[in-house]
Amino acid sequence: MFVDDGNMALLALLLIAAITAAVKFLALPPFFGSILLLIGCLAILVQSVRRAARHQ
Repeated sequence: MFVDDGNMALLALLLIAAITAAVKFLALPPFFGSILLLIGCLAILVQSVRRAARHQ
């Protein structure tokens, strides 16, 4: 999955790094971090699906 869409992989890694930093260094509660991670991953997936549908 990530081999076909490098942009999706990069965005997922950046999202995970940003949320991890926010939880560790900005004292964001882990529960809110998990919610942001879920929403971010879903947004990345929707963007990837839309881009793939546009190319077909």
